[in-house]
Amino acid sequence: MSCVMRKKQVGNEQMSRTAVLASIQQLWKHLGLKDGFVEKKLVLSGDPDKVVQSSFRVGQLAQASTALVGLAASALYGRRKSAGDAGDDRSGERLLENAPEVKVDARHAVLCFASEAYNVVNGELPRDIWDDLAGLYATKDGYVRIHTNFPHHRQGILDLLKCAGTREAVAEALSTREALQFEQEATDAGMCVAAVRTLAQWDLHPQAQALRGRPPIELVKIGDAPVHNRFGIPETEKETVQRPLDGIKVLELTRVLAGPTAGRAMAGFGADVLWITSPNLPALPVVDIDTSRGKRAAQLELNKDEDVETLRGLARECDVFLQSYRPASLEERGFGPAELARMRPGIVVATLRGYGWDGPWAKKRAFDSLVQSATGLNVAEGEAWSRSQNSGTTGLRPLPIQCLDHAAGQLLAFGIIAALYKTTTEGGSWEVRVSLAGVGQWLRDMGQLGAEDAFKGETMPARQAPMVEEVSNLSRNYVVRNPAGKSPRTLTALKSAICLDNVPDIVAEVPGSLKCDSIKWL
Repeated sequence: MSCVMRKKQVGNEQMSRTAVLASIQQLWKHLGLKDGFVEKKLVLSGDPDKVVQSSFRVGQLAQASTALVGLAASALYGRRKSAGDAGDDRSGERLLENAPEVKVDARHAVLCFASEAYNVVNGELPRDIWDDLAGLYATKDGYVRIHTNFPHHRQGILDLLKCAGTREAVAEALSTREALQFEQEATDAGMCVAAVRTLAQWDLHPQAQALRGRPPIELVKIGDAPVHNRFGIPETEKETVQRPLDGIKVLELTRVLAGPTAGRAMAGFGADVLWITSPNLPALPVVDIDTSRGKRAAQLELNKDEDVETLRGLARECDVFLQSYRPASLEERGFGPAELARMRPGIVVATLRGYGWDGPWAKKRAFDSLVQSATGLNVAEGEAWSRSQNSGTTGLRPLPIQCLDHAAGQLLAFGIIAALYKTTTEGGSWEVRVSLAGVGQWLRDMGQLGAEDAFKGETMPARQAPMVEEVSNLSRNYVVRNPAGKSPRTLTALKSAICLDNVPDIVAEVPGSLKCDSIKWL
């Protein structure tokens, strides 16, 4: 490599890191967190624009959102280790002294954004997570993407199309439909479908206009509460605090993929995360085992009064209520943000939605792949690929990883920890709001790479067992808690990309099923 090329490479890497730092600082400031903390405690490594192949700055998205979680955890840890009683201002020199340095490598962060693809159990690679009907289909006037990983969503699509359960039959049925019309029909039926749009077409949509100019995360005060003393650690007990969220109770009601990712991050920082799922939905073992690391797992049937009462009892004692249910579903059962704030003053409620809180799609179901299609990202990525290859043809191209899901999960965790911090400085009950479409807009705001640089990053490692060396070197083993009578199992999965100096990673177990733990707080 010539001296000129080397200087250009170094310059580009520095520009990329500067852009990541600017994104971090913007959201840090937006949530009202301590000035100067980011610059003093964050160490970034790697060129985020070279760690994955895309025209969008997926590496920047991964590194920025991951670093925000680490920084919030570091600040909270520093507060817990600092002297003084709860409510005192401990955000000065003592907090900075006690807050650990945060290190995040861009490549490691990107790999963790595909963690569900790389885990192995007893040395064997789990089956693919996708249903055979899920994916992209041509219509009479364009394309639609359908999501059928849950059986009731699959059956719902087949009922709408009145066809057999094969890709060929679905393709034939959709070839006679109009894309936007079928999207609306499926939406009205509660199914998961997105018509493929260009960026320009999406920008004209009322839902895009409702999201425009809004940050990817919002922190809303939902009730009054006194300054919380949950972090008032007596001087004699400060040395017993090992991790930022030790002693915090997180009640998680989520499914694939962003919500469970947020819960996993908090479990990694020491929280007691009780993951509650419905027995009416099937397990998705490949994803579930990866995102449940460090948690306890149990099930409640919320159509039964006694199980609703059990959930209410848990909510009265939790510090965090994390949920990604269909909008209004939990409110109808008495677990909306306002009700939770009355039930448990000082609580942090974290909510994930597909398309935000305002606009015609505020209650529309969504998954990462559908949001990519609906908002123009797949078309834009395909067009950029064509330009980079000097090709005369343009096709659709998904982003290389489910980065909207994973970034949304990181932002949820960031907002939760930031809100917990606020309960100890100004009191109150808080709601954290993140949407997949909002994250997609954040990714767009980071800009696209030009034809010279797009798709020039590293390829993602092969998904195989035994693991390729790069993945193996960044992974560790976990004991799977199996039901009685089951053979012992070992999960090998990617470690967190967040490194907090002198804060141990002591998560050792993962639940072996979605109902293997008792329904109570530790």
